[in-house]
Amino acid sequence: MNVEELVAIDVHTHAEVSAGGHASLSAELFGASEKYFKEHPRPTIPEMAAYYRERKMAAVVFTVDAEHATGHPRISNEEVAESCAAHPDVLIPFASVDPWKGRAGVREARRLVEEYGVRGFKFHPSIQGFSPDDRMAYPLYEVIEELGAIALFHTGQTGIGAGVPGGGGIRLKHSNPMLVDDVAVDFPELRIILAHPSFPWQDEALAVATHKPYVHIDLSGWSPKYFPPQLVRYANTLLKDKVLFGSDYPVITPDRWLADFDKLEIKPEVRPKILKDNAARLLGLGGQKGTRQP
Repeated sequence: MNVEELVAIDVHTHAEVSAGGHASLSAELFGASEKYFKEHPRPTIPEMAAYYRERKMAAVVFTVDAEHATGHPRISNEEVAESCAAHPDVLIPFASVDPWKGRAGVREARRLVEEYGVRGFKFHPSIQGFSPDDRMAYPLYEVIEELGAIALFHTGQTGIGAGVPGGGGIRLKHSNPMLVDDVAVDFPELRIILAHPSFPWQDEALAVATHKPYVHIDLSGWSPKYFPPQLVRYANTLLKDKVLFGSDYPVITPDRWLADFDKLEIKPEVRPKILKDNAARLLGLGGQKGTRQP
């Protein structure tokens, strides 16, 4: 991957369908998501590669393993990793391992990093039905930290399950970013991304990211024109080296996100940090080492 030639690095995109047509979520949850975000295409990973290559961008790609809570089989982590490996100029593989899988999940995480080159792991506590500070998940965090991989946590409300009776069984409380603070304390070398503007807990996310040196925030899932003012203020100042561009593609396209970001009052010297430089450093791309700023 030639980082210098990239316009941006999108740290938050979803593989929603496998090569064989298997969806990452049940029809009920997908239907709720499409109503919330409006209907959108579900590209295959090779189609995602072509999309980002055309725009001279790179993208982190992952799915969500929530089989324990939902009963719906995931898209294979191996398929995601192998598909990304076929497009190394633009795609960066993350994986998702359900914390409820215990020791089997720990073994899988190690294998995915060592044999498939996976760079990080996506957690969606509300869909997976666990609290990030639950000791049940700690063996998984331990191996992720040991291997130098990244833990990316969904935070805040989710469009998945919105409008379904009972929210489709999804409990929003699990995605309070303050629950990740214990993880950052107990795994002090673990690189963490808090995904999304964390409505209704934006201040909590900012507090954790400013207090814990290896906690970052990605800006996916929202159009920048809706960002809370305190998020913009911190992105311009205290967190200028720890805020990351993410779109949430395909539910939000990078084209739309970047068009709205252009209108945001972000300092000129901060824009390239958010769009590419911070992610390149965190991911260790282009010979850069992962973030370890105080």
